Amino acid sequence: MTFKYKKKKLVTNLVFGILLVIFSAGSIYLDETPNWINGANLGVALTYLLTYLYQANFQYISIKNGVIKETSLFGTSLLLNEITSFKKFGGDYFIKSRGKEIYVNTELIDPDSLLKLIEFMDGLELKDVKLV
Repeated sequence: MTFKYKKKKLVTNLVFGILLVIFSAGSIYLDETPNWINGANLGVALTYLLTYLYQANFQYISIKNGVIKETSLFGTSLLLNEITSFKKFGGDYFIKSRGKEIYVNTELIDPDSLLKLIEFMDGLELKDVKLV
């Protein structure tokens, strides 16, 4: 089960990436003497585009085979049977295990995926887990 990013977040990264590529390519083309700022702008543009591609392909949270995983570059994964505490605060979820924690920002999740996540979290029966 995967929970997708909001389309608005994905489109924002894509638009910023494209606009920065156009801006940096134009400034490199029109500038007589190249400088490091033009290269830095191009680097930021490529970062936005790569972030868009990564988030569009790997989504935000995935749950497979009893493992909940935050699919960011340095994402955390927890076994569902090793969760020690589970807290819902302001619509967001904090899931803790021994030495690890996953923060699920529900404002980043697509509304359809958010409904699935809420159903999953509410239906999750965890033994010996402190619900805060």
